[in-house]
Amino acid sequence: QVQLVESGGGLVQAGGSLRLSCAASGRTFGSFLMGWFRQAPGKEREFAGAISWSAANTDYADSVKGRFTISRDNAKNTVYLQMNSLKPEDTAVYYCAASLLGYGNGRYRLSSSYNYWGQGTQVTVSS
Repeated sequence: QVQLVESGGGLVQAGGSLRLSCAASGRTFGSFLMGWFRQAPGKEREFAGAISWSAANTDYADSVKGRFTISRDNAKNTVYLQMNSLKPEDTAVYYCAASLLGYGNGRYRLSSSYNYWGQGTQVTVSS
């Protein structure tokens, strides 16, 4: 059983930055592929980025590539999403998720690939 809790969301102006955290329970945290997803009102949940268990591999949606950075600290059971150069279209509830899939599986962009989800944290970017 794994519990994920996101924090760090808030209101920022366009061009600003936020750092989201996802604290995870579980003795096998280091074995999980971790992903970040986001969902804006009226839209489907969409992939933002993922990081392998070793942090050797990361991947990002084209919409955030170059602006967002995923990292993890397995000793602290925490995954981070550093968001820079934020745009109004980044406004959404952001969720972290954990998967037993390996990064090499290549299906980490699909929400259905994840076994555990956090409650989400709101990010609002004003113009």
